[in-house]
Amino acid sequence: MNSPDVLVVGAGCTGVMAARTLAEAGLSVLVLDGGVRDEKYSALQPPHDFIALRKNDEQQYRYFLGDAFESVPQGNIGTGAQLTPARRYLIEHTARLLPLLSTTFAPIESLAEGGLGGGWGLGCCVFSDAELQAAGLPVAEMHHAAQTVCSRIGISATADDAQPYTFAHLTGTQPSVPPDALAQKLLHKYSIQRNALRKNGFALGRPALALLTQNKDQRSATSLRDMEFYDNLGHSAWRPQVEIAQLRKLPGLQIESGWMVTRFTHTHDAVHTEAIHIHSGQTKTFTSKRLVLSPGVLGTARIVLRSLPGGKNEKLPLLCNPYTYMPCIVPSMLGKSMNERNIAYAQLSLFHDADGLQHNVAMASLYTYRSLLLFRLLRETPLNFRDGRIIQQYLLPALLIAGIHHPETPGSEQWLQLAPSAQTPTGDVLNANYTRSTEKENAVQQREQLYIKALRRLGAWKLKTVHPGHGSSIHYAGCLPFAETEKAFTLHPSGRLHGTNNVYVADGSGFRFLPAKGLTLSLMANAHRVAQNVIKS
Repeated sequence: MNSPDVLVVGAGCTGVMAARTLAEAGLSVLVLDGGVRDEKYSALQPPHDFIALRKNDEQQYRYFLGDAFESVPQGNIGTGAQLTPARRYLIEHTARLLPLLSTTFAPIESLAEGGLGGGWGLGCCVFSDAELQAAGLPVAEMHHAAQTVCSRIGISATADDAQPYTFAHLTGTQPSVPPDALAQKLLHKYSIQRNALRKNGFALGRPALALLTQNKDQRSATSLRDMEFYDNLGHSAWRPQVEIAQLRKLPGLQIESGWMVTRFTHTHDAVHTEAIHIHSGQTKTFTSKRLVLSPGVLGTARIVLRSLPGGKNEKLPLLCNPYTYMPCIVPSMLGKSMNERNIAYAQLSLFHDADGLQHNVAMASLYTYRSLLLFRLLRETPLNFRDGRIIQQYLLPALLIAGIHHPETPGSEQWLQLAPSAQTPTGDVLNANYTRSTEKENAVQQREQLYIKALRRLGAWKLKTVHPGHGSSIHYAGCLPFAETEKAFTLHPSGRLHGTNNVYVADGSGFRFLPAKGLTLSLMANAHRVAQNVIKS
């Protein structure tokens, strides 16, 4: 494609959404993406459900553990250690090509086709008006954009107490999957304790998920195989790969895989984008009229720091949701049978909104546990292997994992900066620091105590509190915050990078505040909105 109207960097959740909007408007679009794929385990994809595979498949170890047992974590369990064999491709080549040095921040990045969207938990939440305003996002535009995204991807949801925090005002949703036995137990307990929990700011309900329960387009409704950590048969779950397959059919749109964009230069009427081929090391320059950056917040930060004057000495701000997970036991479910047909995604969402104004909301996703297999938990059990395995089999139907995300605001010790390095293909490395104030940390601890009490009211008793470290939430934003006035290393509210007239950013780099709710739906809505602004330009 010769000099397209727009070059889009990245084919993750935001990149594909922006590319579709641009292409449907009649613009010629070139998408550059790392494009790493799983060529090994995706070919296995047995069409059976989890229970049938566990009972009958003699080759199941290949899928669940990996041919080289690469799914069995060794050493310390850090960010990404729990990836299944079928998902390990998500982080292939990142240590070599996207190096990051930090003792306080351990993120996950991806050069895979679809980016981290290949492992997204499918949670869909609409930011409230107060959250949008705090993030610097236009309320009316985001409402409209979120509805567009909902119509494209398909969302299943339930009208309940959690609705104001999940799909809110969105229409055209499908019914949720049936709750499993443990979720039903918690929902029943909630109906009894509802008044007390609501008085304390808690709301429990079903999550909104980008998961079909009815056929849509060429995609099939979920068959409840409980194999979501391993495959996506029928494309019942929306992932960027689903969109990529459709984008390749659009006239005027081309996707080139195998490229990692490093920097750009711009003139009044053109942008010259440099990239490295991730396999051969070849460098190439692509020319377009407009450039839309959407490789993820950390990737965008690298590109902009290399490209703008003064970037070598600039520190960019960084936002990342504090994250804690709590394994819990629901005693009334000990030794009970589990649903044979189920999903591995979150069963419930528990929100905390102390004053009811939706400006300072925390979110806990509640998961039951089965298809990730007990071996991932045994090493954290203070028992020998034999006794631990027997006890955990009994505990399994009663095991609940509560993953709690907290909202985040900027801090002076939360930053990114490029440093020179002769050992990397790009000649630099991204340094990061993520240190939160004592006041912020105390607020998180106080809120988690409230969550522990709320879970007890629901019949769930915390076994352990795990703080996996900053970066583990995989929610990143804020490196190029929105600003009305022209200021270096910030974005105009339209998404245009200040200091340029033809470079836009369509990921979460502009957010000045990071809500605790799952942000992917809002990221995609913002990408659609930014693409519309590119069209207007």
